[in-house]
Amino acid sequence: MTLASLPIFVAARGRTVILVGDGDAAAAKRRLLDRAGAWVVGEDGAAALAIVAIEDEAEAQAVVARLKARGVLVNAVDRPALCDFTLPAIVDRSPVILAIGTGGVSAGLAAALRQRLEALLPPTLGRLAEALFAARAAIRARFADPGARRMALGAAFAEGGALDVLGAPPEAVQRWLESAGDTPDAVVHIALRSDDPDDLTLREARWLAQAERIYAGDDIPAAILARARADAVRIASLPDQPQPGLTVAISTPPVRPGN
Repeated sequence: MTLASLPIFVAARGRTVILVGDGDAAAAKRRLLDRAGAWVVGEDGAAALAIVAIEDEAEAQAVVARLKARGVLVNAVDRPALCDFTLPAIVDRSPVILAIGTGGVSAGLAAALRQRLEALLPPTLGRLAEALFAARAAIRARFADPGARRMALGAAFAEGGALDVLGAPPEAVQRWLESAGDTPDAVVHIALRSDDPDDLTLREARWLAQAERIYAGDDIPAAILARARADAVRIASLPDQPQPGLTVAISTPPVRPGN
Protein backbone atom coordinates (compact mmCIF):
# COMPACT_ATOMS: atom_id res chain seq x y z
CA MET A 1 0.00 0.00 0.00
CA THR A 2 1.64 3.23 -1.15
CA LEU A 3 1.16 6.83 -0.08
CA ALA A 4 0.10 9.29 -2.76
CA SER A 5 2.55 11.75 -1.20
CA LEU A 6 4.79 12.02 1.85
CA PRO A 7 3.30 14.38 4.47
CA ILE A 8 5.91 16.62 6.09
CA PHE A 9 5.87 19.79 8.17
CA VAL A 10 8.36 22.47 7.11
CA ALA A 11 9.72 24.93 9.68
CA ALA A 12 9.14 28.01 7.53
CA ARG A 13 9.85 30.72 10.12
CA GLY A 14 12.80 32.76 8.87
CA ARG A 15 13.03 30.66 5.69
CA THR A 16 12.83 32.22 2.22
CA VAL A 17 9.94 31.11 -0.03
CA ILE A 18 9.29 32.28 -3.59
CA LEU A 19 5.80 33.51 -4.44
CA VAL A 20 4.96 34.35 -8.05
CA GLY A 21 1.61 35.79 -9.13
CA ASP A 22 -1.03 38.28 -8.10
CA GLY A 23 -4.75 38.31 -7.49
CA ASP A 24 -6.78 36.58 -4.80
CA ALA A 25 -4.99 33.21 -4.97
CA ALA A 26 -1.56 34.78 -4.54
CA ALA A 27 -2.84 37.00 -1.72
CA ALA A 28 -4.19 33.98 0.13
CA LYS A 29 -0.86 32.15 -0.19
CA ARG A 30 1.01 35.24 1.01
CA ARG A 31 -1.18 35.39 4.11
CA LEU A 32 -0.41 31.72 4.80
CA LEU A 33 3.34 32.27 4.36
CA ASP A 34 3.25 35.36 6.58
CA ARG A 35 1.40 33.38 9.24
CA ALA A 36 4.13 30.72 9.09
CA GLY A 37 6.84 33.38 9.46
CA ALA A 38 8.41 32.85 6.02
CA TRP A 39 10.33 35.51 4.08
CA VAL A 40 8.48 36.00 0.77
CA VAL A 41 10.54 36.86 -2.35
CA GLY A 42 9.94 36.95 -6.10
CA GLU A 43 10.96 34.49 -8.79
CA ASP A 44 14.60 35.60 -8.86
CA GLY A 45 15.06 35.02 -5.12
CA ALA A 46 17.10 32.13 -3.72
CA ALA A 47 14.83 29.54 -2.09
CA ALA A 48 14.12 25.83 -1.93
CA LEU A 49 10.32 26.20 -2.17
CA ALA A 50 8.10 28.22 -4.49
CA ILE A 51 4.39 28.85 -4.95
CA VAL A 52 3.14 29.86 -8.39
CA ALA A 53 -0.29 31.49 -8.42
CA ILE A 54 -0.68 32.63 -12.04
CA GLU A 55 -3.97 32.32 -13.91
CA ASP A 56 -2.59 32.25 -17.47
CA GLU A 57 -1.73 28.64 -18.32
CA ALA A 58 1.22 29.28 -20.61
CA GLU A 59 2.78 31.83 -18.29
CA ALA A 60 2.32 29.55 -15.27
CA GLN A 61 3.93 26.60 -17.05
CA ALA A 62 6.89 28.76 -18.13
CA VAL A 63 7.51 30.00 -14.57
CA VAL A 64 7.20 26.49 -13.14
CA ALA A 65 9.67 25.16 -15.72
CA ARG A 66 12.22 27.88 -14.89
CA LEU A 67 11.95 27.25 -11.16
CA LYS A 68 12.19 23.47 -11.48
CA ALA A 69 15.25 23.86 -13.70
CA ARG A 70 16.90 25.57 -10.71
CA GLY A 71 16.02 22.65 -8.43
CA VAL A 72 13.23 24.50 -6.61
CA LEU A 73 10.24 22.48 -5.36
CA VAL A 74 7.07 24.07 -6.73
CA ASN A 75 3.42 24.30 -5.76
CA ALA A 76 1.38 25.46 -8.76
CA VAL A 77 -2.03 26.65 -7.59
CA ASP A 78 -4.90 24.69 -9.21
CA ARG A 79 -2.46 22.64 -11.31
CA PRO A 80 -1.80 19.40 -9.35
CA ALA A 81 0.05 17.80 -12.26
CA LEU A 82 2.74 20.50 -12.00
CA CYS A 83 3.08 20.33 -8.19
CA ASP A 84 6.06 18.90 -6.35
CA PHE A 85 4.19 19.56 -3.11
CA THR A 86 0.68 20.62 -2.14
CA LEU A 87 -0.59 22.86 0.65
CA PRO A 88 -3.16 21.18 2.90
CA ALA A 89 -6.19 22.53 4.70
CA ILE A 90 -5.08 23.32 8.25
CA VAL A 91 -6.61 22.96 11.69
CA ASP A 92 -4.48 25.05 14.05
CA ARG A 93 -4.33 24.20 17.72
CA SER A 94 -0.72 25.29 18.05
CA PRO A 95 1.55 23.57 18.71
CA VAL A 96 -0.81 20.85 17.43
CA ILE A 97 -1.43 21.26 13.70
CA LEU A 98 -3.62 18.96 11.63
CA ALA A 99 -3.09 19.00 7.87
CA ILE A 100 -5.69 17.56 5.48
CA GLY A 101 -4.51 16.94 1.95
CA THR A 102 -6.04 15.40 -1.15
CA GLY A 103 -3.01 15.74 -3.40
CA GLY A 104 -4.73 18.61 -5.20
CA VAL A 105 -7.64 16.39 -6.23
CA SER A 106 -10.32 18.25 -4.25
CA ALA A 107 -9.62 21.36 -2.21
CA GLY A 108 -13.33 21.50 -1.37
CA LEU A 109 -13.23 18.08 0.28
CA ALA A 110 -10.18 19.07 2.33
CA ALA A 111 -11.95 22.26 3.42
CA ALA A 112 -15.07 20.32 4.44
CA LEU A 113 -12.99 17.93 6.54
CA ARG A 114 -11.20 20.88 8.15
CA GLN A 115 -14.54 22.41 9.17
CA ARG A 116 -15.66 19.14 10.78
CA LEU A 117 -12.40 18.78 12.69
CA GLU A 118 -12.47 22.42 13.80
CA ALA A 119 -15.75 21.72 15.58
CA LEU A 120 -14.45 18.46 17.05
CA LEU A 121 -11.08 19.50 18.49
CA PRO A 122 -11.19 21.55 21.72
CA PRO A 123 -9.36 24.90 21.89
CA THR A 124 -7.40 23.56 24.90
CA LEU A 125 -5.68 20.87 22.82
CA GLY A 126 -2.60 23.02 22.23
CA ARG A 127 -2.20 23.70 25.95
CA LEU A 128 -2.55 19.97 26.66
CA ALA A 129 0.32 19.35 24.24
CA GLU A 130 2.43 22.01 25.96
CA ALA A 131 1.73 20.44 29.37
CA LEU A 132 2.85 17.05 28.02
CA PHE A 133 6.05 18.61 26.69
CA ALA A 134 6.74 20.27 30.05
CA ALA A 135 6.21 16.90 31.77
CA ARG A 136 8.34 14.94 29.29
CA ALA A 137 11.19 14.29 31.71
CA ALA A 138 8.79 13.17 34.44
CA ILE A 139 6.95 10.87 32.02
CA ARG A 140 10.24 9.29 30.90
CA ALA A 141 11.28 8.79 34.51
CA ARG A 142 7.92 7.23 35.40
CA PHE A 143 7.91 4.91 32.36
CA ALA A 144 11.55 4.29 31.53
CA ASP A 145 10.83 1.59 28.95
CA PRO A 146 9.66 3.13 25.63
CA GLY A 147 7.12 0.35 25.06
CA ALA A 148 5.59 0.75 28.50
CA ARG A 149 5.51 4.50 27.98
CA ARG A 150 3.66 4.17 24.67
CA MET A 151 1.13 1.78 26.21
CA ALA A 152 0.50 4.07 29.16
CA LEU A 153 0.07 7.14 27.01
CA GLY A 154 -2.08 5.26 24.51
CA ALA A 155 -4.46 4.18 27.25
CA ALA A 156 -4.53 7.68 28.72
CA PHE A 157 -5.23 9.34 25.36
CA ALA A 158 -8.10 6.96 24.52
CA GLU A 159 -11.73 7.99 24.70
CA GLY A 160 -12.63 8.37 28.37
CA GLY A 161 -8.98 8.07 29.41
CA ALA A 162 -7.19 10.35 31.85
CA LEU A 163 -5.78 12.39 28.96
CA ASP A 164 -8.68 12.03 26.51
CA VAL A 165 -7.53 14.20 23.59
CA LEU A 166 -11.03 15.54 23.03
CA GLY A 167 -11.60 16.83 26.51
CA ALA A 168 -8.73 16.62 28.99
CA PRO A 169 -7.54 19.99 30.38
CA PRO A 170 -3.79 20.73 30.65
CA GLU A 171 -3.77 20.14 34.41
CA ALA A 172 -4.85 16.53 33.81
CA VAL A 173 -1.25 15.64 32.89
CA GLN A 174 0.03 16.07 36.44
CA ARG A 175 -2.95 14.22 37.91
CA TRP A 176 -2.35 11.32 35.53
CA LEU A 177 1.34 11.15 36.42
CA GLU A 178 0.55 10.99 40.10
CA SER A 179 -1.96 8.14 39.70
CA ALA A 180 -0.70 6.16 36.68
CA GLY A 181 -0.06 2.48 37.37
CA ASP A 182 2.46 0.17 35.76
CA THR A 183 1.70 -1.20 32.30
CA PRO A 184 2.24 -4.97 31.97
CA ASP A 185 4.16 -6.48 29.07
CA ALA A 186 1.61 -8.21 26.89
CA VAL A 187 1.00 -10.32 23.81
CA VAL A 188 -2.39 -9.78 22.15
CA HIS A 189 -3.91 -11.59 19.18
CA ILE A 190 -5.94 -10.13 16.33
CA ALA A 191 -7.95 -12.58 14.24
CA LEU A 192 -8.90 -10.72 11.08
CA ARG A 193 -12.49 -10.81 9.92
CA SER A 194 -11.66 -9.44 6.47
CA ASP A 195 -8.88 -7.77 4.45
CA ASP A 196 -10.45 -4.36 5.12
CA PRO A 197 -8.70 -2.36 7.89
CA ASP A 198 -11.98 -0.57 8.58
CA ASP A 199 -13.27 -3.86 10.00
CA LEU A 200 -10.74 -3.66 12.84
CA THR A 201 -12.29 -2.79 16.18
CA LEU A 202 -11.19 0.41 17.89
CA ARG A 203 -9.25 -1.68 20.42
CA GLU A 204 -7.48 -3.64 17.67
CA ALA A 205 -6.57 -0.46 15.81
CA ARG A 206 -5.19 0.98 19.05
CA TRP A 207 -3.12 -2.16 19.63
CA LEU A 208 -1.57 -1.85 16.18
CA ALA A 209 -0.81 1.82 16.74
CA GLN A 210 0.93 1.06 20.06
CA ALA A 211 2.70 -2.22 19.31
CA GLU A 212 6.44 -2.55 19.79
CA ARG A 213 6.56 -5.61 17.55
CA ILE A 214 4.25 -7.27 15.02
CA TYR A 215 4.04 -10.99 14.25
CA ALA A 216 2.28 -11.54 10.93
CA GLY A 217 2.54 -14.08 8.14
CA ASP A 218 2.83 -13.33 4.43
CA ASP A 219 -0.94 -13.72 4.11
CA ILE A 220 -1.68 -10.59 6.16
CA PRO A 221 -2.81 -7.74 3.84
CA ALA A 222 -0.54 -4.73 3.53
CA ALA A 223 -3.52 -2.47 4.27
CA ILE A 224 -3.79 -4.03 7.73
CA LEU A 225 -0.06 -3.76 8.45
CA ALA A 226 -0.15 -0.12 7.37
CA ARG A 227 -2.19 0.61 10.51
CA ALA A 228 0.80 -0.34 12.69
CA ARG A 229 3.56 2.05 13.70
CA ALA A 230 6.16 2.34 10.95
CA ASP A 231 8.95 1.65 13.46
CA ALA A 232 7.28 -1.40 15.04
CA VAL A 233 9.61 -4.39 14.70
CA ARG A 234 8.36 -7.19 12.42
CA ILE A 235 9.19 -10.55 14.02
CA ALA A 236 9.29 -14.01 12.42
CA SER A 237 7.96 -15.91 15.46
CA LEU A 238 6.37 -15.16 18.79
CA PRO A 239 8.89 -14.84 21.66
CA ASP A 240 9.02 -17.56 24.32
CA GLN A 241 9.56 -15.02 27.10
CA PRO A 242 7.67 -11.77 27.73
CA GLN A 243 9.18 -8.82 25.88
CA PRO A 244 8.98 -5.16 26.93
CA GLY A 245 5.84 -3.40 25.79
CA LEU A 246 3.12 -4.75 23.52
CA THR A 247 3.45 -7.55 20.98
CA VAL A 248 0.63 -8.03 18.46
CA ALA A 249 0.10 -11.32 16.62
CA ILE A 250 -2.14 -11.11 13.53
CA SER A 251 -3.80 -14.09 11.91
CA THR A 252 -6.33 -14.70 9.16
CA PRO A 253 -9.42 -16.83 9.83
CA PRO A 254 -9.03 -20.53 8.94
CA VAL A 255 -10.35 -21.54 5.55
CA ARG A 256 -13.55 -23.52 5.91
CA PRO A 257 -14.03 -26.71 3.90
CA GLY A 258 -15.75 -25.98 0.62
CA ASN A 259 -14.54 -22.33 0.49
